[in-house]
Amino acid sequence: MKHLFILLITELCLFNLLAQQKITYPETKTDEVEEDYFGTLVKDPYRWLEDDNSEETMSWVKLQNKTTEIYLSEISYRKYIYKQLTNLWDYETKGIPNHYENFSIFTKNDGKQNHSVYYILKTESDVEEVLLNPNTLSEDGSVAVKFTSVSKDEKYLAYGISESGSDWTAIRVMEIATKKLLSDHIQWVKFSGVSWHKNGFYYSGYAPPKSGEELAAKNEFHKVYYHELGTEQKKDKIIFESKANPTRNFGARVSEDEKFLIVSASEGTSGNIIYVKNLEEPTSNFIPFIENFDNETSFIGNEEEKLFFITNYNAPNKKIVFATIEQSSPEQWEELIPEKEYVIENVSIAGDKLFVNYLKDVQSKIEVYSFDGELLKELKLPGIGIAGRVSRKRTQPTAYFTFSSYISPTKIYQVNLDEVQTDLYFEPKVAFKTEEYVTKQVFYESKDGTKIPMFISHKKDIELNGKNPCMLYAYGGFNISVKPTFDVSKAVFMQNGGIYAVANIRGGSEYGEEWHKAGMLENKQNVFDDFIAAANFLKNKEYTSTEKLAIHGRSNGGLLIGAVMTQQPDIAKVAIPMVGVLDMLRYHEFTIGWAWAVEYGSSKDEEQFHYLYKYSPLHNLKKAEYPATMIITGDHDDRVVPAHSFKFGATLQQANTGKNPTLIRIDTQGGHGAGKSKAKLIQEWTDIWTFTFYNLDMKPINFK
Repeated sequence: MKHLFILLITELCLFNLLAQQKITYPETKTDEVEEDYFGTLVKDPYRWLEDDNSEETMSWVKLQNKTTEIYLSEISYRKYIYKQLTNLWDYETKGIPNHYENFSIFTKNDGKQNHSVYYILKTESDVEEVLLNPNTLSEDGSVAVKFTSVSKDEKYLAYGISESGSDWTAIRVMEIATKKLLSDHIQWVKFSGVSWHKNGFYYSGYAPPKSGEELAAKNEFHKVYYHELGTEQKKDKIIFESKANPTRNFGARVSEDEKFLIVSASEGTSGNIIYVKNLEEPTSNFIPFIENFDNETSFIGNEEEKLFFITNYNAPNKKIVFATIEQSSPEQWEELIPEKEYVIENVSIAGDKLFVNYLKDVQSKIEVYSFDGELLKELKLPGIGIAGRVSRKRTQPTAYFTFSSYISPTKIYQVNLDEVQTDLYFEPKVAFKTEEYVTKQVFYESKDGTKIPMFISHKKDIELNGKNPCMLYAYGGFNISVKPTFDVSKAVFMQNGGIYAVANIRGGSEYGEEWHKAGMLENKQNVFDDFIAAANFLKNKEYTSTEKLAIHGRSNGGLLIGAVMTQQPDIAKVAIPMVGVLDMLRYHEFTIGWAWAVEYGSSKDEEQFHYLYKYSPLHNLKKAEYPATMIITGDHDDRVVPAHSFKFGATLQQANTGKNPTLIRIDTQGGHGAGKSKAKLIQEWTDIWTFTFYNLDMKPINFK
């Protein structure tokens, strides 16, 4: 026994020695690059890393990945965490069925597949058949199906595919009866779906970019096209564009009865203009329904000549209105369902009813209305959580919605439209014991006294002693709310004794447009203050402590983590900024980045430059002891280009004066996140948790 004890102590000491050895970071050259912003000289020594196609940058990426791999490979329970994630992710999932006149289409994943498979069922008693299997499109799962759309005559299926997580999409068309692929092949599609009309469809895209600039060049002159089946792409007609406004984006949608074509135009991530064309009169013009970008309005559906919209025009929490071609201006719209004290998230038409999803204190409620605006019923939900949009075909008697929470896997419920009764349709069998966990919602005060909601999820028997490992997540931007949904990757953390906390900070849509505006442009500091206050609340209430706290955010949330850790380097032990916007002075120079100026402001404007420069993560790194940091990005990310993470990582490695590691993990053949294969997700979260567990001095439960 004595010898065994000595052996265990020796192994433990060796493990700690290996993982804590001094990291030799790759040398990163600097260039004498300096730019004058309204009299302020700003150095940019790592600008050369913006060229992700150069041999120098690719070599740097390989060396950084090798450094990260060496560090992670020395942590003994990495393979154990991989096994935990793989086992928990191995459960069957189904998607909501889409009913048509002659068949139903739904998705299913057996638990081991990278991507869900599309199945077709011709009658309820028939055997389901594979219609489209995305897993056959690539050996490694790097090709994903982004959307599907069935033609009005139910003969064809159009679907969009993307490679390596890129936003660029190609559209293919299949004949449903034979499952044969047609010759139609549409390329350079972006920020688009497919909307069928007659013998073709509308879609949005760009002119082909220059060779070598596909993933970084600025996206300009978006257009709506019409493609007729059986013709070459070069013959597609331009239906809508703006030659005078290169940074406008356009999306097209045909009403279900094919009477109207609705085009939404935007110049950023907030606000849009609506145009409507009567398709029954081919020579008619597009009629503007709203002519500025001050508000957000979206088409719901129509009943004959009445067009229904959800809008925040004179209603920060949104309302539902209807209009006609003859009464198109906002002053002429008729209010159907007025604004309430809680926020409308989405609306759908099912049968002869309107199903309105509300968000009240970041929890769902669904109210059912007639087309006259009469409240018929509140849909009974299975508990506290988030319900998805009610999905339906107008002619079908049944609708569906999903329901989920942080500790409850996503279930599907069906709604009988006649009685408006709900029944469980599908429940996944997951090796996660929901009954052993609890989620509570708390409200804490931010720096300016604003009450901020936060969800905290963990095992029921946890002790509040300040010693619990905790991960705090938030987003805080672009009018996007972070809602309680089940995520296997976070469930693994909770299974191992971790606390998962999500702060609903300002900048999102949790409380409508006013909540959004309080966290954008010159008010962006509120977002960081809200997050810092959340971290302090968790520590003060002894959920955790600085040494046991990890902070995480992705995309705009990656900016959040970068800003918080530069403003307060001692806020946490671990920081995971993921696919983050980290260079606030140059983000607009790449792909779709210019569209974010509505949210952030632009360094081209003198007033906006000053507040951007004040919090830009890249430009506020200074000599200090920073948290153990692992920066996550993908080399095919053409939403937030990897240069943000490259430059931030290189700068942080030079600025960090402490012993905590500063690593960057670059997913080769990976993008911003959408369409990522299950295999890649498991690998990614294995590395995130391995890094986090080790630096929080946390071991997986039952690891030997």
